[in-house]
Order: sequence, then C-alpha cells, then structure tokens
Amino acid sequence: MRSFYILFFVLIGCSEIETNVDDCGVVTYSNSPKIDWFFSYGGSGEESHGHYILECSDGGFLQVGETVFSPTNKKILLVKVNSLGSLVWKREYTNGGNSFGNSITEVSDGYFISGGENDSSLIIKVNKSNGNVVFKKTFDNGGADSIEQIAFVEDKIYAVGYVNSGDKYNSFFSEGQGVISVLNMNGGFVKTIDLNSHMSHAYRISFFENNLYISGISDGAEDYSLIKMGLDENIVWSYKYGGANQDHCFGMDISNDGSVFLTGHTLSGTENWDTYTMRISNNGEQLWENKAGNPRGFNPVYIHDEAWGVSATNDGGCIIVAGTGDEYDNYSAVCENSGENSNTWSVYLVRYDVNGNIIWENTFGANEEDWAGEDLKITNNGNIIIGVDNGQFGFLKTKGF
Repeated sequence: MRSFYILFFVLIGCSEIETNVDDCGVVTYSNSPKIDWFFSYGGSGEESHGHYILECSDGGFLQVGETVFSPTNKKILLVKVNSLGSLVWKREYTNGGNSFGNSITEVSDGYFISGGENDSSLIIKVNKSNGNVVFKKTFDNGGADSIEQIAFVEDKIYAVGYVNSGDKYNSFFSEGQGVISVLNMNGGFVKTIDLNSHMSHAYRISFFENNLYISGISDGAEDYSLIKMGLDENIVWSYKYGGANQDHCFGMDISNDGSVFLTGHTLSGTENWDTYTMRISNNGEQLWENKAGNPRGFNPVYIHDEAWGVSATNDGGCIIVAGTGDEYDNYSAVCENSGENSNTWSVYLVRYDVNGNIIWENTFGANEEDWAGEDLKITNNGNIIIGVDNGQFGFLKTKGF
C-alpha cells in the first residue's frame, strides 16, 4: 500500500525536528536514534531471557537473566561483551531446579548478581575477568523469595525483593510481600525490613544524597509504589501513584536534581496495556505522567506496550524501553503499514523532555523475529545500550539520541 506523509516541524531548544505522519497515523522523528550494532548470545536452554543490562567501567556491557528449559528448570545466565558487542565470556550458574538472575551491580573488584535459587534469595559475586564465582550466598527470607536489586551504602548491602511468593515462577510480579534485606559486604544476612504495607513486590533501589529510594508494585498490582528511606532505616515518605485499573511499575532512575522517574505499563484509561511513565519530585509529588503506545499504527485494542526500563537524561527528561506487539493471534490489522505484522514484537523507545512531552519515539525489530526491549542504559559516550529479548540475550547499541 502506498503511503503519504505529512511534514511538520517541532522546535526543541533552537533546533527544528522533522516529523512525518503516514496514512496509518504512524509518526516518525528525524532525530530518533538509529542502530549502531546488534548481537545476540544464547545459553544452554531452549531460550534465554535477559532482565537487566549494565555498562561496565571497562567500556563493555553485561546482561543477566536466565536460560530456560521449562518454567521449573532455569539457570542464571550472565553474558559479557566488549564495547563493539563481541563476546568476552558467558557463564551459567545453578544448583538445579529454578535459578534466575534479576540484576547485576559492579564494584571495584567484581560483579554482584541478584536473584533467586529454589525458593531462596540469592547473591553471587563473580570475577570481572572470567565470571568465575568469588562467593555465593543464599538465605530463606520466608516462603519462595528473591532479591531483585541491591545498593551499596558504606559497609552494607541493601537488597530489595519479596518473600512468600504466591506465584514463584513469575519473574515479574510474584504476588508476594515486599522486603528490604540488609547484608554485609560478604553477602552475609543481617536482617530484613518489612515493606509489605507499602508494596507487595520491591523491584528497584537507588542510593541518592544519603537516602534510599525503593520502587515497586502495590498490593494486587494496582498502583506504582515509591518509598524514600533514610540511612537510619526509617521511612521518610511513601506514596502510591496510578489510575483506576492495574498499573505495573518495573523501571526506576534518579536524575541529577533528585527527580525520580518511574516506568512500567498500565490498563488505567487505555484500550490495552500502554507504557506509563512519570516524574516524581524529591518530596514525592508527581510532576507529570504520560502514557504512550501502539507506535506502529495497529488497532490499539490488540497491542501490548510493556515498559521495563528507564534512564534519566542530562536535560531533565528520560528515555524508556518497552516491547510492543500483539498477544492475541486472531488480530487483523486496521492499517497494513509498510507490511509490518502486528504479531511480531519490536523494541519500543520513547524519549521525554523535562515536562513529560515526547521528543521522539522509535521501534527496532527484525523480519518475522520477535524483539522486545527489557532494559536500557545511557552510555558514557551518549549512546543507548538496550537489552533485547529475541529468544537470546540481544545487545542493541544505538548511534546517539
């Protein structure tokens, strides 16, 4: 089908951005990033799913998740590539059964994996040069439990996650009870602080100006939850954000001015799951929220737009990453734009300015191959590195933004 384009310009600062709208209503932005390179690496399982990506101090990149034979048989997979995407090493970690890696953190002498193993919380420190285990610690916090992410503060490790999972094979919402565990630098358990009155699944933690910020999902996955906690381990404030229906919060980042960016996806006021991003002040006030989705112009009733990661930009805004696609199989496109198939998923990026306005959005994919964005980081040289789920650990690097 032949498309026509409406050309108009958006002023951002002193520059003009050309924006095209085709006859399917698909908007393309002249300033959106393009692919620099893409590589993917699998594990021993039938599929591999990454959850978290990190730029390392040596310029390379790490991605962690699991390689899967079945929902009850997972191995943690950690993949290291260099600055050009070439494989440096990859390692698998398991004692059999259900092991999964949720995030990765760098320290001067190693990398820390946060995750779970056979219903227990797990932390592994590995060697930077080859991924070999330095130490491994598991502890049973209660029922089926796991660590999602850690933060280092002086001589302590603060580890957020959940206990007493009602759905222990679900990597994203466990239907459990939110906790923060305090560990020593060798991974030894000190104590657990109950967060269940604030969130049922603690997902992200950041340390900023002598306070801890913890984000997650409220009871029943109804709202975004955010806590500010002092180093005396007392809660400064705790708030929930969202609409009338389910709101699932998965990504958090903090800007230089202390603003907190949260992202995930929502059914509140949408036709189906749309990305849902907000900026929160240092005092817990919601400064703006924005919902975005269906970037390829299909019928929005059938499209899932699921956001998993966010990175703050130096201009006070942020960039989010999501997957966009059709979950229903029986969908027929209202507008067959450029021959794209709604059943094939794509990576979806959206950049917001300081006021929550969209500066650009873009999708990346491969013909007849599902891609979904799982996490992103803005690199030190001003590019974007994206963790892509394509049945393996995909590493996608863009040229600027």
